[in-house]
Amino acid sequence: MPGVHLVLTADDLLAAGVILGMKGERIDAVGGLGAGPERPVLARDRVRFVGEAIAMVVADSPEAAKDAAEAISFDINALAPALHLKPQEPNLHLDAPLNRAFDFAFGDQAQTDAALAAATHRVSVEVVHNRVTAAPMEPRAAYAEWDGDRLHLCVNGQGVWTQRNELSRMLGLPRDRVRVTNPDVGGGFGMKAMTYPEYVVLSHAARTLGRPVAWVSTRSEAMLTDNAGRDLVATATLGFDADHRITAYKVDLVTNLGAYNSQFGQAIQTELFVKVLTGVYKVPVASLTALGVYTNATPIDAYRGAGRPEAILTVERAMDEAARQLGVDPVALRLKNVIRDFPHLTLEGEEIDGGDFAGLLATVAPRAAGYDDRHAASRAKGKLRGIGVAAYIEAILGDSNEIARLVLEVDGGATLYVGTQSNGQGHESVYSRMVADSTGIPQDMVRIVEGDSDRIARGGGTGGSRSVTVQGTATRATVGAIVAGFEAFLAEEWGAEGVEFKDNRFGAPGTNLRLTLPEAAALARAKGRMDLIDRSEKITLDGRSFPNGVHLCEVEIDPETGGLVLDRYSVVDDFGVLVAPNLVEGQVHGGIAQGFGQAVTEWLVQDDDGQVLTGSFMDYGMPRASDLPMFGFAEQGVPTRTNPLGMKGCGEAGTVGALGAISNAVRDALAPVGVTRVDMPFTPNRIWNWIEDARAKA
Repeated sequence: MPGVHLVLTADDLLAAGVILGMKGERIDAVGGLGAGPERPVLARDRVRFVGEAIAMVVADSPEAAKDAAEAISFDINALAPALHLKPQEPNLHLDAPLNRAFDFAFGDQAQTDAALAAATHRVSVEVVHNRVTAAPMEPRAAYAEWDGDRLHLCVNGQGVWTQRNELSRMLGLPRDRVRVTNPDVGGGFGMKAMTYPEYVVLSHAARTLGRPVAWVSTRSEAMLTDNAGRDLVATATLGFDADHRITAYKVDLVTNLGAYNSQFGQAIQTELFVKVLTGVYKVPVASLTALGVYTNATPIDAYRGAGRPEAILTVERAMDEAARQLGVDPVALRLKNVIRDFPHLTLEGEEIDGGDFAGLLATVAPRAAGYDDRHAASRAKGKLRGIGVAAYIEAILGDSNEIARLVLEVDGGATLYVGTQSNGQGHESVYSRMVADSTGIPQDMVRIVEGDSDRIARGGGTGGSRSVTVQGTATRATVGAIVAGFEAFLAEEWGAEGVEFKDNRFGAPGTNLRLTLPEAAALARAKGRMDLIDRSEKITLDGRSFPNGVHLCEVEIDPETGGLVLDRYSVVDDFGVLVAPNLVEGQVHGGIAQGFGQAVTEWLVQDDDGQVLTGSFMDYGMPRASDLPMFGFAEQGVPTRTNPLGMKGCGEAGTVGALGAISNAVRDALAPVGVTRVDMPFTPNRIWNWIEDARAKA
């Protein structure tokens, strides 16, 4: 075809010595590790989901490449698809009979069952977590180049070291001959943290052709190939004594992994779900069972919160149903069971060092003031109004290790090398302000270097709300090491004791000797003490932090159309010490918007043959600004002792709390018309049908 330079299939890659299979994480499951089928970077012999790449065409232009792709013909025998959340045939992988990826168990199931059997009250609820896609502002994109000796892959990701290591392994190149960089990234949400097949094939093409090769996903390609999120069904059962105190909690869930293990896929609804299994409540005994199944669908992986939104939605829906069935106020039931004594040891054995869960729940009443009047006004218009509350807790950290390198430059500025990667959160502003405040160097002279495996030795990347907590701690340690080194150096130079860095200047007691840090760096440079002006420090945080808060919202529903309006929304959070309050609030706003999207408008849907029906923004309902009210945001922070900054992380918290609050508000609004079950997403068509079904049964 005109303009075509290369066509690659799986057999071509194997012939060139490329390792075809990508490996995902396997968890410790009942009876051993979960199943470990490898994902081929190009399908070989079998296609397991719509969107799985079969061939790659490299051409002079996208148009030429598309024309050539359409000219490719192939023979394919259709098999019956496996699409349901249950053990089933046909088998997608030989090592996963009936498509069982894992059977996971946590807690003492026998003790939990016994406590539930003895409970005065038992409440069960089934919670459906709909499949969604990340849909970042900027789709996935990459370019690769080969200079005859080294490979360079530039990809809009969430860190460079995983990509470098995987490319090294699969292409048979030493790590020092692979460079990966991240440019400015327009949104990631967990989805961009992984290695994808395109990056491997793109890199091989660049090496084969000896020239740069670029690729950008279209939005429809993204809908088909980006790792999806959620997609599970959880059944939760709470036991209560006669005084309405929780005696036991049990969750049984089935989760869809899609066609393959993605990088973190097996861990999300197991190890990460368990981190916050019981929410903010004091639960004597609890258990979780999780069955993972493979289906003919895009793989599932981390999406804003990764396991924690699912766990909190499940327990908060269960608490709200319990309050309804027990005939008690939902906030009062939560207050009766909330954790009050700290430090608190979770059932998993991790310590929550501090918080004020009861104090945050106490903010609900004043924020809900006037609800009865608003409810009456909605009723007068023929509308249904509901109020929903959700108390959440997050377990953040990700990689607990991080390095910061700070170089004092000749121009009086500084360069900070970090192991995280901004995806639009404003990391550069936070890190440069931290350095400026602690050194006296003007913020506009503090340069941040991120996302380059050649220039930064290692890093944990961005994910799990870890960035400022871990990188900020490493930065603080590095600044401290530089200051300590200069204090000793100047004490020797000045022949003085007690040299101290105070008010952004070094000084010696009883003298008028004073130097700023840039001035001290200039002196060290003149003396040949380059070790003082280029320092790196590695830190490890021993414990994670637990952001928490209470979301409150009101919805209004038109029963004649099913249309839903999110009328009021407020949240009170405990993020410990706020490092950058304006950016924190922005993170919360964005998180709530994503939670609203999953709860109300978003749903990645397949038909009975596995074809994606929501493959564009014409079909997939992204939330819009007009869907959302102004959010009320307040902070009542209790500093944590798990890191020197006292902060708790905020990146995923908005989504973690929003799903439960909105779901409970919808359930409350529809209860008066006889609707007893609601499942996300709360689209007008679904709500209208629930109402009509309830009316027909009345």
